Amino acid sequence: MSEETFPGPGLRPLRLQIGGQTISGFESPGSGRPILLIHGNSSSSRIWQKQLEGPLGAKYRLIAIDLPGHGESSPASNPEQDYSGPGYAGCIAAVARELDLKDAVVVGWSLGGHAVLNAAPSLPPAAGLMIFGTPPLGKTPDGFSGFKGLSATAFTPAPGDADIAEWLTSAFAPGYSSIPSFVEADFRRTDGNARGYLGASAQAGRFADEVEIVRDLKIPLAIVQGSEEQIVDLGYLQRLSAPTLWRGQVQVIDGAGHATQWEKAEAFDRIVDDFASSV
Repeated sequence: MSEETFPGPGLRPLRLQIGGQTISGFESPGSGRPILLIHGNSSSSRIWQKQLEGPLGAKYRLIAIDLPGHGESSPASNPEQDYSGPGYAGCIAAVARELDLKDAVVVGWSLGGHAVLNAAPSLPPAAGLMIFGTPPLGKTPDGFSGFKGLSATAFTPAPGDADIAEWLTSAFAPGYSSIPSFVEADFRRTDGNARGYLGASAQAGRFADEVEIVRDLKIPLAIVQGSEEQIVDLGYLQRLSAPTLWRGQVQVIDGAGHATQWEKAEAFDRIVDDFASSV
């Protein structure tokens, strides 16, 4: 599997009209339970390449979309609203309805995990949710304490080269030497307003109480964390009140950083497979 040849044979490009928004992505050839994959801040559906083109994509119907202003999707028509937790949540729920994703598993990475939690109340009936690289936000004074190394670059419309380089290294385990070139390319092509307005909405408190959402969930929730994660605090995740937490504990993947699905794809895929086949 080579990042330069993505997308390989068997993947079906998606191009959906969601209101006035064009949402792009890819669908794998598998016919099993649908699994909707949501990328993180300034990323794209390409970060799921190993899942889409590997055994997981052959078994399940994997659908990876580009959020508004990311990848091949069009910039937001209403950036202040659309580039926010509620805005992304509305997009995810609309995509799930458009593709008739019933009894699906919805997986969110980093910002995608926050968006998935925000979308939970409005999704078509889902079998389960999975988040990783995502500390649920709360409305209390310590509501952002799940972050231990979140760079301001994630909320900067036009960061400099040095800031982007620093952000890239934080998104993987310390010393990880195989960061794919498309990760930086995706960051640079993302609409800068997506970062700027996301930061402004968070600062203004325009986000759902995700701690409360987790506490009130009625469906299984899997939480995954890389042992070498540089952005999210594992202890915070382990202290969450999560009555439907799958297997009763956070699933830790040895040697992985923030981009667990790329760094340790086989271990990550086993967890996704076990979760999707058990809920």
